[in-house]
Amino acid sequence: MSRCAGLGRAGLALGVTSCACLLLLLPRAAPPPPPGPRPGPAPARRHPGPGPGPGPTARPGQAAAESGAGAGRGERLALADIFIAVKTTRQFHRSRLDLLLRTWISRARAQTFIFTDWEDRELRLRAGDRVINTNCSAVHTRQALCCKMSVEYDKFLESGQKWFCHVDDDNYVNPRALLRLLSAFSHSQDVYVGRPSLDHPMEAADHARSDGSTTVKFWFATGGAGFCISRGLALKMSPWASLGNFISTAERVRLPDDCTIGYIIEGLLDVRLLHSPLFHSHLENLQRLQGEAVLQQVTLSYGGPENKHNVVSVGGAFGLQQDPTRFRSVHCLLYPDTTWCPSKKTL
Repeated sequence: MSRCAGLGRAGLALGVTSCACLLLLLPRAAPPPPPGPRPGPAPARRHPGPGPGPGPTARPGQAAAESGAGAGRGERLALADIFIAVKTTRQFHRSRLDLLLRTWISRARAQTFIFTDWEDRELRLRAGDRVINTNCSAVHTRQALCCKMSVEYDKFLESGQKWFCHVDDDNYVNPRALLRLLSAFSHSQDVYVGRPSLDHPMEAADHARSDGSTTVKFWFATGGAGFCISRGLALKMSPWASLGNFISTAERVRLPDDCTIGYIIEGLLDVRLLHSPLFHSHLENLQRLQGEAVLQQVTLSYGGPENKHNVVSVGGAFGLQQDPTRFRSVHCLLYPDTTWCPSKKTL
């Protein structure tokens, strides 16, 4: 799931003026010998780990990825510029999507597209042509996941929008925080921002590399927390991702969808993932997110049936029985004007 300062102009100007005066007083020296061969560029420096911390090896943009605030070098961005893809399956149309449609999707309806594997008449009545039946398998396999991601990618390219953001059907997306984060960047630059689920780079076998190596190491943002890719970078991915090529690329390295995204971006295009702590999946200890901090995150999640108590610590008028995911409580704190929200707002 990165961004630096320069020297003061006044001090620099003074130094240049002083050096110029001294040079005028020195006798003219013999011309220097012809220069030797120029040294090659310094090797690219990778981010040291998945967590926040823009230390000396961090690339530009890391600070914004961590704080969600730009440094004045981004662009004017509207929610309409973001393509939000929600991956789901027939099994969760009622238990998960109903909640999302009532909460955050209601605030980003035109920008949110639901990618599923079954034609659901009731869902289509509610979401219209923003429901995309991928015709992929409903089985939770590597091939089925990559099939859906392939369709997501192609639909984004068709849309003409500036940013592609992928989330799962157990994520709450804070549209304001998402807009604030992406406004720190330019969509024409190479930006890949999200949160890794591992504390080390992924290593995969790749026997088709031009440098003769048989393995590749790269970071990837977990799809369970969500991630975003700029249009400029997405276009560069096209040879390995568009028109079904994503599926063949995934088969080449035998990786699931989110890992394949990381493989293409870091392993093939040599663009570094900006590690952001603002994206969250059910794999984390979500109880550590409390109070006002919850409202600043880009995505949230909740634990599954085996870990029902893994939810963010936020108050509100809804108890755990009424709101076991805490999504309704978060939504009412962010959007208290929602018709079904009670008037009480307690963090």
